[in-house]
Amino acid sequence: MEARASAKYLRGSPQKARLVVDMIRGKNVNEALAVLQYTNKRAADGIEKCVRSAVANATEAAEKANIAIDPDDLWVKACFIDMGPTKNRRRMRPAPQGRAYKERRHFHHVTILLSSEEQAALAAGKRPSKAGKPRTSKPGKKLAAKAAAPQATTKRDATKQPETAATSETPATATTTTPATETATEE
Repeated sequence: MEARASAKYLRGSPQKARLVVDMIRGKNVNEALAVLQYTNKRAADGIEKCVRSAVANATEAAEKANIAIDPDDLWVKACFIDMGPTKNRRRMRPAPQGRAYKERRHFHHVTILLSSEEQAALAAGKRPSKAGKPRTSKPGKKLAAKAAAPQATTKRDATKQPETAATSETPATATTTTPATETATEE
């Protein structure tokens, strides 16, 4: 069972409210309310009211459907912040040397989606497990591709490989000693 609640035209910028919402995403409702209660941010109060409203919406929808639901089993499935209007709410603030700074009064909208379904079942349903393949990053894939590349099989390629390896070592040692001796002689 899912329940949704939204709060619109809350004061504060959406960027600052997203910091609070990121802390509660994917948590149990009780944990989310505890985090919101002790968060020292202005946006936490409005988000807490919205979470409580979503819990009330879930219990009411369960009663209408004649389903028994425990509010402790709910968790925050999705929550996001949208930008509200700033039109006709602009102010000017005096600045040095006769300038003026624009001060905009920001608003945001909060939407919270709660679910009583188990998190593990939803996560398993969305992402199929890849038991046979280990996860590797892009650099790891490149190294694996180089290791899997066929080795030199012809006589000509076999003779070139040791030469390039020997020549690559020689210039590296020469370049490391040459600059050090040049700087020592210049001083």
